Amino acid sequence: MSDALTRTEEMLRVFASTAIENERYFCELDAVVGDGDFGYSLARGAEELLTELDEATCADVSERLRKSAITITKRVGGTSGPLWGTGFLRAAVSLAGKPEPSPEDWVAALRAAADGIMERGRSGLGDKTLLDALVPATDRLEAELADGAPPATALERAAATARETAEATAEMVAQRGRASYAGDRSRGSVDAGAIAVATMFEAISAAFRDASSTATVEE
Repeated sequence: MSDALTRTEEMLRVFASTAIENERYFCELDAVVGDGDFGYSLARGAEELLTELDEATCADVSERLRKSAITITKRVGGTSGPLWGTGFLRAAVSLAGKPEPSPEDWVAALRAAADGIMERGRSGLGDKTLLDALVPATDRLEAELADGAPPATALERAAATARETAEATAEMVAQRGRASYAGDRSRGSVDAGAIAVATMFEAISAAFRDASSTATVEE
């Protein structure tokens, strides 16, 4: 197994574990103006993802993300499954033929994921969705790498942007999903999907930083 594939699987485990650990938190956020089942749905898909990681082998990063996309689409309920699954699938397509993706390749994959979610959900920035955290975080990651920041530092700063912009969704009126039915009443509460993106960025950033530190010490 390549180093890139090993690291990707480790980060997918972090993603899944974080979803499971925050099940109640995400449900509580979603319950304010939504169905309240977002955390439950995401956690069930995460459990299936962990099982898949234990049982199914893959040739490269793209194939692993493609398999993850299928699992998420099938196992995460409601509209979240197709949206998150589309994101994973578009990332997989972006990384096809790149057995050892560079940090810039990962930025392109995140960009492709965001574009796919926009198309699938017919949504954009300012609609109070997960995109309001994902797109700014990707922009920050790209900018930090372009300025020469080490990948771990760039990811940490991108995670900070994801948190800041996710919290800022409280000032928005939902334009998509169940929350949009609440109209102006959706203002004042954060978007659960955006907070989930921020939480995932933070968890993956911490894991990546720890892995990078360990690798440096071993060298």
